[in-house]
Amino acid sequence: MNKFFLALAGVTGLAGCQAIEKPEDKLPNVVFIYADDLGRGLLSHEGQQIVKTPNIDRIAEEGIRFSNVRGCMFCAPARASLLTGYHDCHTDKWQITSGGAYKKVFDGDVTADEVSQALDRQVGSSNTSTTTLAEVFKKAGYTTGQVGKLEWGFSVSFEEMKQHGWDYYYGYLDHVMAHGFYPPYMFENGQKIDIPGNTRKDCGKTIERETPKAYKERWNMEGKSLYSQNLFLDKMLSFIRENKDRPFFLYHPTQLPHGPVAIPKVHDDFKNDDRLTQIEKEYASMVKMLDDHVGVIMQELEKLGLEENTMIIFSSDNGHEIYYSQEGRILKPVRNMQTGERFDNVTTKFYSELGGDVFNGNDGMAGLKYDNWEGGLRIPLLVKWPGKIEGGQEANNLVANYDLVPTFADLLSVELEEAKDGISIMPILTGADKTTEHDYTINSSMYGGTIVTKEGWKLRNYYSKDIFQLYYLPDDYREENNLADQFPEKVEELKAILTKECNGDLANGLFTYQKFVLPMVKLNPN
Repeated sequence: MNKFFLALAGVTGLAGCQAIEKPEDKLPNVVFIYADDLGRGLLSHEGQQIVKTPNIDRIAEEGIRFSNVRGCMFCAPARASLLTGYHDCHTDKWQITSGGAYKKVFDGDVTADEVSQALDRQVGSSNTSTTTLAEVFKKAGYTTGQVGKLEWGFSVSFEEMKQHGWDYYYGYLDHVMAHGFYPPYMFENGQKIDIPGNTRKDCGKTIERETPKAYKERWNMEGKSLYSQNLFLDKMLSFIRENKDRPFFLYHPTQLPHGPVAIPKVHDDFKNDDRLTQIEKEYASMVKMLDDHVGVIMQELEKLGLEENTMIIFSSDNGHEIYYSQEGRILKPVRNMQTGERFDNVTTKFYSELGGDVFNGNDGMAGLKYDNWEGGLRIPLLVKWPGKIEGGQEANNLVANYDLVPTFADLLSVELEEAKDGISIMPILTGADKTTEHDYTINSSMYGGTIVTKEGWKLRNYYSKDIFQLYYLPDDYREENNLADQFPEKVEELKAILTKECNGDLANGLFTYQKFVLPMVKLNPN
């Protein structure tokens, strides 16, 4: 009997030996939708006033909403952390390749196979030596599929996709290409798949700064026939239909709402919304499309009779980011729109009302993607499983994106070969132990490392300036009161733990491309 039902038996007051596993108590299908740079403030159940997200809200209403969960500050480490079960201040758990390798295929000078083989030579076995999320499901007899913006390197090989446990995959293998929504080709199970009508080497990517010229270029649809997210939706529905009679795990790392802004049409909800500029209407439409696609997936599960035995997870890789700028409205790099000054990220920091974010995507918290303020680190996490997880719950337990590997190993009774940084949150989901949480979580950033404790203490390191700032989050949601001078002992205590978790060197909490990203792969082995 799997651990979920043992835990459930304990909750209902039955001894484990008395619990009888019924035929309907089979292991669930799992659909995991992983948004890209979606700050939780963009969801209407979190208070979003402009964009309505009823389908994502439904997951929260019918399941459990985690309110104290941290992702990572940046896409590639976030995906590596999620899929391996380790936090991102290590130096020995994975390697991150440079993006853009598969763009070389467009000109015909190299083949996709040659790029893939060169990537394998570059990373060796370093990205394949740990048990991954997909491998946990495979060990339990699941069919695994990944559709979307793929994996944790900025370029990923065909062989890595197999070794990481994917029976099926479709999408980008190159994060640089994934910054455009009209790719000329994608990849399916090791094969390059040309996309009819998409002829742009830049995949339709445009600049973020809004000008009349940028608007014209963005809506020039020459060579932009098929939008990637619509292709992904079709592939996901096909995967669900083809595997409806066997247990499956479907992972969808979507591009949405990562920019630069691109959408086939403005959603009807925003066409006449006077609160928004044109490019804000388009960005809102990207968030709305994500919610619509979540709804289509849930409808398909219902139509196939799979809803009752399917767990749906919704989360994001990191906190909020803004992918447009417009003179007088919002500027990038972000700055105080009232004074015109850049934030120093010590005494001044980004807040939506200061920086011009009409959506308040970071939900009133400080900061954005890349930094180690809460707005860059805290993410949504929603889990729905009819009949197994009580609906309408909120959990304030301290959890992290790297908890999913041990969580599903726990559910599926899969023995992990190595100790992970993550913990199983299955006891929270089942109600067996609602006190389960981390003693602390760890994050890197482009400023330095961060530790948050279950009591709510947060130590933030600005590495290049040798600054340590201490906050008590239960009383300071916006991180406005630095308590480092008042509690020097707490600073030293947390600094020691953070240093240990950074493999003994706080420099490992500072993410830089130069240190953590491999150089562009050389295609000629000689």
